Amino acid sequence: MTDVLRRGRASLAFSFFAQGATFALLVTRIPAIQDRYGVSDALLPAFLAAVPILAGVGSVTTEHLVKRIRPSRLLRWSQPVVLLALLGVGAGDRLVEMAVALGAFGLAVGALDASMNMLGVSLQRTYGRSIMLGFHATYSLGGIVGASLAWAGAHWHLSLFTSYLPVVLVLLPAAFLASRWYVDGEAGAGPEKAEGGPVVFKLLLPLCLVMTFAYIGDSTVSNWSAKYLQDVLGSSEQLATVPYNVYMVMTLVGRAVGDVGVRRFGAVAVVRLGAVVAALGFAVVATAPGAWVGMLGFTLLGLGLCVLVPQTFAAAGRLFPGASDTAIARLNIFNYVGFLVGSPLVGALGDAWNYRGAMLVPMVLVLVTLGYARSFAPEPDRYGDGHERPRTADVGPGSNGL
Repeated sequence: MTDVLRRGRASLAFSFFAQGATFALLVTRIPAIQDRYGVSDALLPAFLAAVPILAGVGSVTTEHLVKRIRPSRLLRWSQPVVLLALLGVGAGDRLVEMAVALGAFGLAVGALDASMNMLGVSLQRTYGRSIMLGFHATYSLGGIVGASLAWAGAHWHLSLFTSYLPVVLVLLPAAFLASRWYVDGEAGAGPEKAEGGPVVFKLLLPLCLVMTFAYIGDSTVSNWSAKYLQDVLGSSEQLATVPYNVYMVMTLVGRAVGDVGVRRFGAVAVVRLGAVVAALGFAVVATAPGAWVGMLGFTLLGLGLCVLVPQTFAAAGRLFPGASDTAIARLNIFNYVGFLVGSPLVGALGDAWNYRGAMLVPMVLVLVTLGYARSFAPEPDRYGDGHERPRTADVGPGSNGL
């Protein structure tokens, strides 16, 4: 069983990595996509909003599909669709072709995100200790690799199709091969699911709000960091590209060590610390006298925000142990709500007021997370002291702790 878990964990980590790279390749080449298809500035927001909306539809659909199909099978087939949809975005030359490719990408990515996190939560439950942050760390690593490949494509003036094709040719067969070793774990095993009660939205709501606030913060960084550094803090155009890269590196660092913090201090303490550090980051950004201090703020944001989303998924699995797949699918919708709200919110406040003041709004929202921190506590009757302990399946002979 230990070997099965190790292979399942490694294969799922690769799935997170592949999705991080795929998503970064799409979002970092949006200007090139706009130019290729002749999308006007007025029409572009509609296309960008359609992707997370369709992803929400995909997540809702996944909630119903997992009642009959294991999450591992949904992930096995949704990831190739996402990769092929990315290639489709680069291959077309008519607006309708872009719309179809982005629509397929959105629907498939909703199913992929939901099923990927379902497997992560069920594996964590089987392991009996925190491993979700590690999965999301590989997602961050994939994002860094994808963004770097996108930069190379832009630097060498490669077409979108030429940039995307080698990545898809490598990731698609590798992801499909790795899917042979996915492990559904306890949450997807059937009997426990059948014994679980329904997901009570009133109990899930605090986690939905935390997810929304976290992604409002994340989308603020991804959409406004470059503009803020250049227009508000007076940096050069070249320096303005650095904050998001710094932010991604810090999410990787924070998630790489975050599981150790959860095991030692508990999820509640890690979430509270993450919220405070993220709020401090927004405060530094809002009051920064210059570009380098602003960079420090974005560094703190990466370290703080990175723990919130993985721990929110894990908390949903603990809150509804017999219906975790349903809880995660519903919670995943608020990932996209945060993306839809975050960027327009900061932009509207920046235009109506100023961008320094606009940065204080996600700061306040992140601080609200402190009021919901108790929702991240393990069941009191499970470990007794609020800390996580490994099960024998994870520490048996021959285990290397992967």
